[in-house]
Amino acid sequence: MNTVTANKNHTPFLTALSATPPDEVAKYFSYFGLALTIGWIGLLKFTAPEAEGIAPFVANSPFMGWTYSLINHQVLSNILGSVELVVASLIAMRGINPKLSAVGGFLATGMFLTTLSFIFSTPGAVAGIIFGAVPALSVPGQFLLKDVVLLGVALQVLTESVKAIKHQN
Repeated sequence: MNTVTANKNHTPFLTALSATPPDEVAKYFSYFGLALTIGWIGLLKFTAPEAEGIAPFVANSPFMGWTYSLINHQVLSNILGSVELVVASLIAMRGINPKLSAVGGFLATGMFLTTLSFIFSTPGAVAGIIFGAVPALSVPGQFLLKDVVLLGVALQVLTESVKAIKHQN
């Protein structure tokens, strides 16, 4: 089957996608998946249930617990949501400006390192030990553990964006 015939059987998106190396497709899915996840969670921070949901993590954090002595749960949640929306927007700029996505990747890395620290500072996140050495994570601990994957993607965004900046110069 020649290229012209194959293109008639595909939408323009599928044709472009099939001409793109799989590693490039995966890279951009990582970028936009991370931006979507951070942005969506950022939007939720403006709701009362989310502000109360993060309160136990924040209150017990040595890095963030002090903030509740200055502002209430909802105000902090709104600030965090605003930061997350900015970070998501920066990451999504990869195709336009890799410097912006590098900043987004850097900020996301810091964000996920902070949230991963909650596993150790939130009472009850570790419910015990299984198999003699493995921490048994409670539901809050399991919720936080997913940030290991998000941290990895944030680091990928950061390093790939820096490579693209170097390639431009």
